Amino acid sequence: MKTTGIVRKIDGLGRIVIPIELRRALGIEIDDTMEISAQEDQIILKKYRTEKTCMITGEESDDNISLADGKIVLKPEIAQQLIKDIQEQLDRSS
Repeated sequence: MKTTGIVRKIDGLGRIVIPIELRRALGIEIDDTMEISAQEDQIILKKYRTEKTCMITGEESDDNISLADGKIVLKPEIAQQLIKDIQEQLDRSS
């Protein structure tokens, strides 16, 4: 892994700030859930996603729809909009 050269101190509550450059590059937004694990002498942070996380909105819900053998997960509203958009595209190409 490439070193970025950014150094941060841990505060009194054990927190560190992830630099904005890294958050932007990795698509980490405010209120995103992060998975924290350890491997040998490294702490690994990665964006946490469940099987029920909408690929468009990032929202987790048991109501989200899983399609294409779980490769696509969408909120019902997003799925309906997608169906509408696809139908409009098909109508235009006919």
